[in-house]
Amino acid sequence: MIDETPERLRSLHSRLLGLAAMHSDRVVNEALAGAGARKWHYAVLATLAEFGAASQAQLSDRTGIYRSDIVAVVNELAAAGQVERSPNPGDRRQNIITITTTGRRQLSRLDRLLRAAQDEVLEPLTRPERDELGRLLRKLVSGRSA
Repeated sequence: MIDETPERLRSLHSRLLGLAAMHSDRVVNEALAGAGARKWHYAVLATLAEFGAASQAQLSDRTGIYRSDIVAVVNELAAAGQVERSPNPGDRRQNIITITTTGRRQLSRLDRLLRAAQDEVLEPLTRPERDELGRLLRKLVSGRSA
């Protein structure tokens, strides 16, 4: 098949990144939806699993989820039994969020789904190319807010 995309467009790295991101988002969102989850659910569960219990404000800071949105995400996870919310003994106005056993099981399932989704997205690349892409992307986003 002949690529009929103008050279100006094929040479714009920002455009290529955007196209790759759109494809990646679609594949990842579909994989997560199959498990009744969204990217924000994964971000919160992964953060709690790695750092332990946290306030909603800490979760917002660590995940990049807006504080106005974190409450809804925590509510959804709590309704599914994947996190527990309890008052902070040091500040009763604040909630502490903890991942549950159900949440850990869901996180493991999502990890497997996301590995498969990443393999699908990165299929055209060799292992060294994937490693290099990861290194370059981390370099691009380092120091920037999520």
